[in-house]
Amino acid sequence: MSVLSLRPAEECRFDLVALGEVMLRFDPGDGRIATTRTFAVSEGGGEYNVARGLRRCFGMRTAIVTSFADNPVGRLLEDLILQGGVDQTHVTWRPYDGIGRSVRNGLNFVERGFGVRAALGTSDRAHSAAAAMQPGDVDWDAIFGRDGVRWFHCGGIFAALASNTAALALEAMTVARRHGTVVSFDLNYRPSLWKASGGPEAAAETNRELVEQVDVLLGNEEDFSAALGYVLEDVDESHMDLDASVYARLHQDVLGGYANLTIVATSLRQARTASVNDWTGVGSTREGFFVGPEMPALEIFDRVGGGDSFASGLIYGLLQGHDVERALAYGVAHGALAMTTPGDTSMATLDEVERVMRGGGARVAR
Repeated sequence: MSVLSLRPAEECRFDLVALGEVMLRFDPGDGRIATTRTFAVSEGGGEYNVARGLRRCFGMRTAIVTSFADNPVGRLLEDLILQGGVDQTHVTWRPYDGIGRSVRNGLNFVERGFGVRAALGTSDRAHSAAAAMQPGDVDWDAIFGRDGVRWFHCGGIFAALASNTAALALEAMTVARRHGTVVSFDLNYRPSLWKASGGPEAAAETNRELVEQVDVLLGNEEDFSAALGYVLEDVDESHMDLDASVYARLHQDVLGGYANLTIVATSLRQARTASVNDWTGVGSTREGFFVGPEMPALEIFDRVGGGDSFASGLIYGLLQGHDVERALAYGVAHGALAMTTPGDTSMATLDEVERVMRGGGARVAR
């Protein structure tokens, strides 16, 4: 049984609405950013990836709240999102001045790692239309009240873009809670976003205020220290220890620090190489600690977006009314499958996810 109080699906237009920036990803395939002559493009963004995974893999009704500069790059992003099926009713368009002096669309260059060569990301996203969004720009009462939303999702990436985006996220969370919508937040610490804005100390100050409004808190093994200021004891930072007891203690500390929190969940990855990872997830409520299916030596094609797909699988399980342990299994399986294909977003199907959950192997399905 779910530990969350969820609004009935029949009284809501959307199962989940996400707030975040959507960037155009440039992928050099098997090559490298600095030496390639061709890129494949796709859309991606930490908060958006969750909404898209829920829509395409799990068939849920999702929407994105974001903003684009109105030029051909923005329209390409619109077209890519149309293919993913995420509702764009609440996307706003900003006039483009010709060269992006005031607003532009964010770009993200990402190369897949292999073996001893780690994955590499280089973003080009300053002064984007999404980063310019301000409190008061969005009619949250119309979204959460008139339309009805069961779940709202945001994350530390959007909150790190500017002080105004963190304020907008807080505004959205406050209204969501007033309308009985469950709120989740993925800490998603990115050093590059905080480098010029105060580093981990500033990130923790911002995130602590936001987490006060959160029901379900997500993060990988590093986020709770870098983005929230908690110390992971007994963990060798050069080779992340996946001892579940470390996270059992951490989760209880976090739950004890925030009265509104109901669930804390962590995706765990031990990178043996860039292309072979140990992978699982753990979660806690105030009543217990749960460990998801363990996938040692998981072969990785493209790790970017694996944590977002873990989040969307977990959220799907909870929206379906499953307990935390079952929801974790959806998250671990979906994250694993997402990392077998290129791009930020999941290409998995629900049947594939549940097959992995049942222990299905990699034999050809005919």
